[in-house]
Amino acid sequence: MTYFQEAKVYFAQCHQHPINQLLHHITNILAIASPFILFYDWRLTVVCLVLTQVLAIGGHFIFEKNQPAFAKYPVWVTIPTSLMWSFQRWFGLRQVWQYLQQKTA
Repeated sequence: MTYFQEAKVYFAQCHQHPINQLLHHITNILAIASPFILFYDWRLTVVCLVLTQVLAIGGHFIFEKNQPAFAKYPVWVTIPTSLMWSFQRWFGLRQVWQYLQQKTA
């Protein structure tokens, strides 16, 4: 297993609580939107970037009761892992879709 694959597995283990997962999906959306918001107002971009960290770290301390993945793996590994994780889950929509499919079946 490569270093990046190990980080991906560790990241998934650190994000089991559904509310923490939702908070991380929100932070990833804000992180993706931040460069576009920069063209509107740089101060709003700074607020978004700070908010991403508050939501992500808060999710770990309040809901997961564990340390964020960047405590073990560097940020340059954690950020792409987090974005990949959200994209693979369609930013949380995949779980909602699967839940709705089970309800109608």
